[in-house]
Formats: sequence, structure tokens, C-alpha cells
Amino acid sequence: MAKKLGEIMLASGWIDEEKLNKALKFQQQQSCLIGEALVKMHYVTEEQVAQALGKQLGIPYATRENQILNPEKGQGLDKLIPEKFARDNAVIPIFVENGVLAAAVTDPANIMLLDNIKLVCGMEIQLFISTKAQILKTIDSFYQVQTDLIDKVIDGGDASKGDSSENDVVTADGKLDLDKVIIGDSKGAQSIKLVNAIMKQAISERTSDIHLEKFDEKISLRLRIDGVLYERSAPPSELVDAMISRVKILSKLDISERRLPQDGSFSIKYQNRVIEIRVSVCPTVFGEKLVMRILDRGSVELNVSIIGFEPRQREDFLKAAAAPNGLIFLTGPTGSGKTTTLNAVLNTIKSPELNIMTLEDPVEIKMEGISQVQVKPQIGLTMASGLRSFLRQDPDVILVGEVRDNETAEACLKAAMTGHLVLSTLHTNSALEAVPRLLDMNIERYLLASTLLCLAAQRLVRQLCPECKIPYKPPQSEIDQFNAESMISPLPDPAKLTFYKAKGCPKCNNMGYKGRKAIYEVYFNTDEMKRIIYKDADVKKLEEAAAKGGAWNLRASGWRKVMGGITSVDDMLSVTVTER
Repeated sequence: MAKKLGEIMLASGWIDEEKLNKALKFQQQQSCLIGEALVKMHYVTEEQVAQALGKQLGIPYATRENQILNPEKGQGLDKLIPEKFARDNAVIPIFVENGVLAAAVTDPANIMLLDNIKLVCGMEIQLFISTKAQILKTIDSFYQVQTDLIDKVIDGGDASKGDSSENDVVTADGKLDLDKVIIGDSKGAQSIKLVNAIMKQAISERTSDIHLEKFDEKISLRLRIDGVLYERSAPPSELVDAMISRVKILSKLDISERRLPQDGSFSIKYQNRVIEIRVSVCPTVFGEKLVMRILDRGSVELNVSIIGFEPRQREDFLKAAAAPNGLIFLTGPTGSGKTTTLNAVLNTIKSPELNIMTLEDPVEIKMEGISQVQVKPQIGLTMASGLRSFLRQDPDVILVGEVRDNETAEACLKAAMTGHLVLSTLHTNSALEAVPRLLDMNIERYLLASTLLCLAAQRLVRQLCPECKIPYKPPQSEIDQFNAESMISPLPDPAKLTFYKAKGCPKCNNMGYKGRKAIYEVYFNTDEMKRIIYKDADVKKLEEAAAKGGAWNLRASGWRKVMGGITSVDDMLSVTVTER
């Protein structure tokens, strides 16, 4: 007899007897599978359930990391299993061998699905198992349409499909469904086509922000991809005002107001996932400028093991996050991934035994099992007032989006002193500069020294495309800089050092980079650092004490990413600062 799923996880050391018994009771109450129960109770991850299910059924576990979930284009796999079928059923073809199609699914025990796959492709199936998140990410990259949708619409083609109608398809909860938008050929509809095409192309290119603006003699359309703005084909000038009005209508903004800035948002459904679009319209001397921020929850993996922490840094941060009370501050500029990191940490520590509450402006990543509150200053719900009300909600862990003023800083300190773990962000150039910044907010030194658990800072570096990055032996100047700044002991043999640089290929749209990874400096507050904070809070002394304890700064973390072939020297140097 095959082992039960719970027994396999028990043997793997992922859970203990107590957690298994709790999950079995939960399973009976909720009438769900044991794997679902363990995931919902946050005892194991979806990846661990998939691995255990694979062991139970004797089916290999496939991921993008182990290179199994890496179907090659040009083999006709997309014809064997069409994209819509793949998305609707969470299945991805991997390869064909001897008339047998290898495919990854989330539930190998679903006989009906397996029969449907055989009917669609006309072949026998060799099964692999993976998680839904991994399969959907592979579908996104494998079936990605290379056609420039914006150019197609501008040239007179139609980026939408279906019968002629003047209506958008809206889901039951009011989201615009980009997969089913059907529009006619009138001039007014052309602006709708362009807006839809821009959003589709932006999502397919992993864009974070869309910029549309008018100048004296030109129109500019730019997409921010991996932190860098790239020009795209600009729409006709006569359609720009209509396009901005279209976005205003979707965002429920005043289309007649063109003198004042306006902010709004709307949701779209695209490729079976819900994507939030935050909109900002600002008047300029040549007309209104439109910026749309794309918040694609499906593209964010809240896993502290893959976002960029070095092992020692992850250990220190999670050690602080496991404390019953105290303050944790993460610093960095806007857009450096602070929200993703903090949510990944919350996702790691959350459990039914903890009451976790967040106060954010705005709530960017919605998470199950966590109470999230949107700040609304216009009605008096500020960070400080919300935090005071939180203390009456019996929280164990509190996330405050950002500390901007003295009142919020004092409220965070009081919460940490009264038995709560508080995580928040600050805008400073480095992690340790948060100390004088908090003291400037009238926080007493002795209180800060005793309640502060951890300080961290982060930046985002672009990841070199693994398909086309070029290895090279670094010149002496780079070796000297590496030796001086990497804080690695002992230093590696210079003859064995290999760095990489960007080239560009079709898989990365000839950019040379694909995706971003965070680099960190993490300082767990040691007894020596507490004494320095209490005495004079000198940043230089704090740096020296942290270095003695084995911690390193952003630049040293960056060199580790360079040495690992994750990013290039140029990109790393561009986002980190040298020692003061």
C-alpha cells in the first residue's frame, strides 16, 4: 500500500504529529483534501504538497528551477495543447518522445482531465506534477505572443477577436475582461482598441508602469520593464485625448476635469488572472500625462527563499520576525520591492495561531489569512489613527506601510513596547541611517535601543537572461574593486573568478535582462549595536559593530550576485552606493 500523504510529509520532516492531527481535524470540518488543509493552515507550501503527491504516486516533480518545466518552442507543442485549454486546465506540454507527450499537471489523480488531454493531443501521456503557480508562469512564457499588438492596431489591424459589437465584456464583479473585449470599427472604438492593446502588451512584457504623455510635436509611450523605461510605438496624436478619457471612465474619474491631478484604479481580467491597474493623471503644459501602474498579483511569488536574501540574511530577518514583540524596519527608495519583501515575510510566519493586521496606502498585494486595511486620510483614517485602533483588535503582528511622521513613529514604538511585533518601512539611503531618522522623529534613544530588532535595506538589480548571458574574465580594475568591497573572507582566487554580461536574445526581447532580484543589507540588532544606539547613535560605529558580527552592506551583497552570475557589474554598481 502506498503511504498516505500526511505520512510522507511527516517522514520528510515538514510537519510533526501535532500539526498532522490538527490538519486532519480541519480536513473533516472543511471536507477538503489533507494537502489543501495543510496549505490553508500554513503548515506546508504548495510545492511541498506537490512533491509529496509525486512521491505517493511515483510521478516526477517538475519546476522551472530543475529545468524540467522548460518546454522548447518550435516543436509544435502549442498545437498539441492550445493555450486556452492549457490555462483552463492548468496543464503544460513539456516534450514529445516516441509518440508520447510529457505534460505537467497539478492533480494527476484527475482521470477526467487526463482523458481530455489525450483527446486534445491524440497521444498517450507521460505525467509530471507541479504547482499551479509554476504551471501558469510557464504558460505565460511559452505561449507569449511576440507580435507587437500596439503596432498592429496602429497599422489598422485588429488586436481583438469576435463579432462586431460596441460593448466591453465585464465580469460579474465588475472587472473588464481583456480576453473577451469585442469592439467595432468606429473611430471612437479605435482608442479603446489601443488602450486594450497597450495593456495586453505591457502585461506580456512584464511591465510595472505605462507612461503616455504629449509633447509639443510628439507623443511618447514608454513601458517600464525591470526598472528601465523603453520607448514603444506611439499612438496617433488625435487619439490620445480619447484614450485618456477611456482610462478615466474605467477608473471612475471626472473626464471633464483637465486642470487638476486625479488618481484612481480599476481591475481587469486577463489570461485567467485578475490584475489591478492604478491610474494617475496629471496636467502638464502640453496636456494630460497618464501613468498606469500594473499590479499583477499572479507574477509575485511571496517566498523568502527566492526573492534575493543570502542564507545568513534570511536567517537574521526571520529570526527577528519570529520574535513576540519589537520593531523591524526595511528601508529603500520607492519601487525597490519593500512591500513584496514584507509580504513574503508575513506569508512565511502567518499561521492560524497569529492575528496579523496590515495598514497600507494602498493595499497592493491582497493575502488570505491577513486583515489588511486601506488608509483613507480624507475621512480621518491615517496611519497613526489606524494603528491606535489596531491595538484594540488583539493583533500579534502589525505591518505599517510606511512611517512618515512623528505620530506614526511613536504609535509604532508603543505597539512594539506593549507586546506586538511591528514591521514597517522608512525612506533612508541605508538601513543604519534609519536610526538617526527615527531619533529625529523624537523617539527616545533608550526606547529605540531596547525595542529595535532588525534593520534592513534593499535594492533591485536586473537579472541577466540565462539563455544569452556571456561569461568573461574580469579585468584587474573589477577584481580590485571586488576585493575591496565584497567583504568575503577568504577572497576567492582571482584566476577562478568569472563574471557575466548582457547580450540579448529573442527570449528576453533582446534586452539581455529578464526579471529582477533584490539585494539586501540586514542588520540584526546585537548587544553592541544597542549600546551604540543608547550612547550616541553614530552610524559609522554601528557599521563597524555590524561588520564585526558578520553582516555586510548592499554593495557586498551586490558583488555576491555578480559572482553568482545573477546580474552584471554595471547594473549592480548603478543601484548601490559606495561606503560613506
